[in-house]
Amino acid sequence: MMENKVRTPRRTNNSRLPFDVPLLLITASLLVFGIVMVYSSSWDASLLIDKPTTYVFSRQMMWVTAGLILAALLSRIDYHLYGKVVVLVMLGIIVLLVLVLLVGDERFNSKRSLLNGSIQPGELAKVWIVIYLSFWLTGHKENLKDIGNGLIPLVFIIGVVAALIILQPDLSAALTIALLGGIMFFLAGGDWKQLVLILVFGVLLAFVMYAISTTARIRIDEYLKGLQNPTEGSYHIRRTFEAIIKGGFFGVGLGKADTKFTGLPLPHSDSIFAVIAEETGLLGAFVVIALYAMLIWRGLKIARRAPDQLGSLISFGLVSWVVIEAMINILVIVGLFPFAGNALPLISAGGSSMVATLAAIGITMNVARQGVAKEENDERSQASATVDLRGRDWRRSVSGANRFRDSEE
Repeated sequence: MMENKVRTPRRTNNSRLPFDVPLLLITASLLVFGIVMVYSSSWDASLLIDKPTTYVFSRQMMWVTAGLILAALLSRIDYHLYGKVVVLVMLGIIVLLVLVLLVGDERFNSKRSLLNGSIQPGELAKVWIVIYLSFWLTGHKENLKDIGNGLIPLVFIIGVVAALIILQPDLSAALTIALLGGIMFFLAGGDWKQLVLILVFGVLLAFVMYAISTTARIRIDEYLKGLQNPTEGSYHIRRTFEAIIKGGFFGVGLGKADTKFTGLPLPHSDSIFAVIAEETGLLGAFVVIALYAMLIWRGLKIARRAPDQLGSLISFGLVSWVVIEAMINILVIVGLFPFAGNALPLISAGGSSMVATLAAIGITMNVARQGVAKEENDERSQASATVDLRGRDWRRSVSGANRFRDSEE
């Protein structure tokens, strides 16, 4: 007796999570690592300002919580809606950058913050310049190869923001903004020859900064001396070298580093990577570097799956910013880049940096969410429109015109 077999219909993959799991795991790993290291490295910093030993750590937990709430909210907001306020917010940030120069808090011979260090407009500028340029480049994609209507206005936009930040002075932030502008210009479809012009402009700007900025000149001179002989480098870099050497491969153990108590400058913020290297060794340092490498990989994946070029530019631009910041910080600590004074994203103690970085992750998560929704809609459309010819699905893939989508995933 023949048994009737019931063939179940083929199901499409509708069980995808509404957020990017790898991005979430990478971010969570960096945050947890950072919380542990801030707790380990901030006792002395808290005592130096006549506060309880857990003061810096408690404030860091407050900023992490605020950043996570903001990230969760931004992950639900359609990134296309930023177009309605992109110019207004950019103008507001420029006003804040001007206010910093006029009435900002002066610390370590620079003015970077307002309200006793609570707000650093430079951190906001890094996030919003990516969003602003994404909308600008998308709206002017037909004119990107026209120097008069494409390159010159782009350089002007970046130049105004970078100049205000240079005056603080915050040379690493200005460099980051200029580098992001060049990367995004190329990815949006700009001519590589014009990109070379941007690089030439950047080199000339660097020479000008060296000529007019005492801070830049001192830092570069110390950097060059340190390259020739590490014992003649700046005090800061000599202490970071000491921490790295003490850590060896496996480290001295969590909480057991001593350079953070014997004069290592800013061990809980700018120099936290040196504490990581001392307490967890080269092994722990390589894990942190690997997490940032995974972050840029995930940013590229999300950019490729974005529903449009705007989403691709926003997601890859924001993730690139985070990784560039990390790269500069790490290169400074190991003596391969002039001292910059920027935080290690998602790890260093600091309110503005933490909230801005988590905001960037939240916006990127929204791009990933919309990319997943688009793929599911495409699958449903294909499932309903595909004709089964002898048991095979005949489909034709169409390649996108975006530089992010140069290969089929």
